[in-house]
Amino acid sequence: MRFIADFHIHSKYSRATSPQMEVKTLSEFAKLKGISLLGTGDFTHHLWLEELKDTLKDSGNGFFEYNGVSFILTAEISSIYSKGGRVRKIHNVVFAPSFKIADKINSALSGYGNLASDGRPIIGIDAKDLAEVLFGISKDIFLVPGHIWTPWFSLFGSKSGFDSIEECFEEYSKDIYALETGLSSDPGMNWRWSKLDRFSLISNSDSHSPRKIGREANIFDTEMSYKAVTDALKAKDNKKFLSTIEFFPEEGKYHFDGHRKCNLRLKPAETKKNNNICPACGKPITVGVMNRVDELADRPEGFRPENSIPYQRMIPLAEIISDVLGVGEASKAVNAEYQAIVPRLGTELEVLTEVRENELLKKVPRKIAKGIINVRKGNVNILPGYDGEYGKIEILEKEEAIGEKQMDLF
Repeated sequence: MRFIADFHIHSKYSRATSPQMEVKTLSEFAKLKGISLLGTGDFTHHLWLEELKDTLKDSGNGFFEYNGVSFILTAEISSIYSKGGRVRKIHNVVFAPSFKIADKINSALSGYGNLASDGRPIIGIDAKDLAEVLFGISKDIFLVPGHIWTPWFSLFGSKSGFDSIEECFEEYSKDIYALETGLSSDPGMNWRWSKLDRFSLISNSDSHSPRKIGREANIFDTEMSYKAVTDALKAKDNKKFLSTIEFFPEEGKYHFDGHRKCNLRLKPAETKKNNNICPACGKPITVGVMNRVDELADRPEGFRPENSIPYQRMIPLAEIISDVLGVGEASKAVNAEYQAIVPRLGTELEVLTEVRENELLKKVPRKIAKGIINVRKGNVNILPGYDGEYGKIEILEKEEAIGEKQMDLF
């Protein structure tokens, strides 16, 4: 069975999240987006876990169901600890096959910090020790390092990460089968480092609001079960783990280097020229994902390993509509156009990736149709994100936008 999964999201109990991040609303948006399997996020939070237990129906296969949408128990753990003479800040996404196992995880981790403080708890546990605790509970637990290149909180982040998986997880490195690329990188960037070849590279939204789910996602062709999905990822089976849907990495908040307070965006070569120091204020520059990949890579740009899982870049439909209309993404105009397109032509992901061009041009306002087609072809201009600022998108070039505006007059 072919389906789309987004494993990493957050609930209303995480900081800076929408109060709409609850099961009912998530299932409604999952249907609009075309997502069949959604991570619960935040199962370490006792209130959210109780809501999940009360709301979801056990499917008997490691998944849970609500209103036709399947859920898989997931949580993100933030580990802050010292190792190798440095403070480390590592985020890991944990998959659990049952509420019974989730309860055991929460009981074990409660000794390392206050799980009730946030949906994504910060606990003082070494990532290696986290792996030891989890796999001691059950070998069916699946552990994935989250958004592995983000500067501040990740496995390879420039500010607090490591230079290898073995340095972080030690003897448990063999039990790590998948890595989450994050919004500021895509599989193509990760293919440049041969040490990552054995891992499945997954992509998830890390969403804090229902509208953002599915902005990155994973496409499978397996039976709908916890074991089938995790086995496909462990084997890196490209007949079962078919592809990923990706942000344009330039749009991510940490693609380039820079210093937000000084409104300074830098390419890696410019950062090196300035010795990692902001030329405006003299403080350290936040070294972004592109620079960090360059530092560890042992292959040129464009290299593709054998048996790699393909991917497709995409910009969410609301962002496309927002850009071509020149109004805010949360505006009534954007919402009206979105509702007129989805689900009339299919789910959002079907509209963005599958509906034929001629059908788009016939049934969608021309500027929006052209925007979708441009995104499919990669014909977009993006001012790269840096130091916590999302990149800025230009989907229709000025001449194209003027021409479309003139056509709309007739």
